[in-house]
Amino acid sequence: MELDYEQYKLVREALHERRIFLQTAPYLSSMLPIMLPVYKYWQVPYYWAGCKMYDILAGGENMESSYLMSKGKALDAFPMLKGDGLVGAVVYYDGQHNDSRMNIALIMTAVQEGAVVANHVEVTDLLKSDNNGKLYGARVRDTLTGQIWNVRAKGVINATGPFTDTLLSLDNPDHKPIVQPSSGVHVTLPNYYSPRTMGLLDPATSDGRVIFFLPWQGNTIAGTTDSKAPVEVEPRAREEEIRWVLEEIRRYLSPDIKVRRGDVLSAWSGLRPLVSNPDADATEGLVRNHMIHVSPSGLLTIAGGKWTTYRAMAQETVDRAVEEFALEDRVKSPCITDTLRLIGSQGWSQNMFIGLIQRYGLETEVAKHLADNYGDRAWTVLERWPLHGIRITPLYPYIEAEIRYAVRNEYAQTAVDFIARRCRLSFLNAQAALEALPRVIDVMAGELSWTPARKREELRRGVEFLRSMGLRGVPDHALEPIGWVEWFGSRLTGRTPPPIATRYSRAQFEAGELDKLKAAFLARATSLHEGEEASGGEKRLHRNQLQQMLGGLPGYEETKPQHLDNVLTEIGFEGRDDIALDEFLEICAGLKELFAAPTLRASKAERRKIPVEKSGGGV
Repeated sequence: MELDYEQYKLVREALHERRIFLQTAPYLSSMLPIMLPVYKYWQVPYYWAGCKMYDILAGGENMESSYLMSKGKALDAFPMLKGDGLVGAVVYYDGQHNDSRMNIALIMTAVQEGAVVANHVEVTDLLKSDNNGKLYGARVRDTLTGQIWNVRAKGVINATGPFTDTLLSLDNPDHKPIVQPSSGVHVTLPNYYSPRTMGLLDPATSDGRVIFFLPWQGNTIAGTTDSKAPVEVEPRAREEEIRWVLEEIRRYLSPDIKVRRGDVLSAWSGLRPLVSNPDADATEGLVRNHMIHVSPSGLLTIAGGKWTTYRAMAQETVDRAVEEFALEDRVKSPCITDTLRLIGSQGWSQNMFIGLIQRYGLETEVAKHLADNYGDRAWTVLERWPLHGIRITPLYPYIEAEIRYAVRNEYAQTAVDFIARRCRLSFLNAQAALEALPRVIDVMAGELSWTPARKREELRRGVEFLRSMGLRGVPDHALEPIGWVEWFGSRLTGRTPPPIATRYSRAQFEAGELDKLKAAFLARATSLHEGEEASGGEKRLHRNQLQQMLGGLPGYEETKPQHLDNVLTEIGFEGRDDIALDEFLEICAGLKELFAAPTLRASKAERRKIPVEKSGGGV
């Protein structure tokens, strides 16, 4: 255990801010028990002491006390867990929140308090005085219309996360980077991978990184801590990282749960702005603490930090801005954000969804979703019910009324704004988002008076974004201009034609394929013992016949010995001398997933790990 005073301060601050999260946005934040499974007896006191230290640091703001679990209790709470070798578990409590809705709630609360906000606007230059070189504003561009204008201000604050150095370079072309971005890869899996009320954390993976496994928005999310990454607007999760996450999940889930690549509903990579030494070449030793810097021109930069401590960072930054920009005469009161409840919180209660059901006759799932995502604003979302109460996808409780609300009340300007930044559909299920995309575009087109050309562009942008979320099976020709028949039909119905996509399904086989595989197997397989065939004994295929047989099956011709060995190892069939029919079908399913996956682009040696104690705590 490493004693680091700076890390101690960060954790203390995070635990304090965690409690504020729960108080200022109760409908978006919640407590979640997280289990640390223990497979060695000596780890029990080690993990228990670490969790108790976490409790002590939280002090009176602790959520619930951590506790030990026996093996039996652990398996009852998390039935998917591997039982072999399990000693017990330690459970501690942490916070979880809906980050997209939290971000929107912060923006709308700022607007309610008098702020002016702009969406899809980027800074192209900083305005400096010719007399003293001090900043007096910025030149900005609307990325949707191309319009450019100047904004004058007494001070400029650079709070741009991983893009911090871009603004600093505009201020000073000789600037040396102060932020080293790192990525965390996340995959979304179906909800049957974890219980709804318990998360899991593995602090000692095969390469030393931390992996978390949590219930999230009705699904299960799994992901890693930091790896070094370049700055990109839409970073993508590498296939090698996705498979690593699945491999780690497989290590601690029960052997009867087949962890499949095809169960990945979405996969993405997020950038975290870690403050670093410009000479550092990896994320080792970095913390997510923040720093405030003021350049000679007066550009005030806040860099680093993490979601949990956003409010404290903002308070410290504004206090410094008041001092640097001589705004003391404008300050009417001390900072109140530690008690200011975010928009949607005032009239919310845990039972609010019942009132929505009773007044509007909503499905329980839809009512809970609206209450937990919009708080008391759910009543406004439903003001034209039932006219816009249709689900945009049968798999999730999102309804059309939310699209209109996002346009009219939350500055949504593109289809991606809605599917990724006003709701979490693209993060939950990229395929479901693809299927909902045409309807989202149609509704927004009606609200914003889009032309057919703009609708086609929104479709193209939406599909390209979903590719960055792990979407597979949409060929480039799907985005080409549609034929006159489809165009005429869309003009009659007013609906955008969907992309011509090969539907990527989690089903292992297409219609009819299963019967063909069974027939091929039975034609080659034999009964292992004399007399079994006559009595209906099970047929099996010898291992040395498998490669030859697969080479003659459509879709499996490219199977190489290495492919087969990898799949057999992955599903636990290595060392088998013969294969039964159900085992053969499982092998074929594994090969299909292997062939569908993109080529791996990096080796494990390229990974950069961050020590467990540097991963921070809190939401």
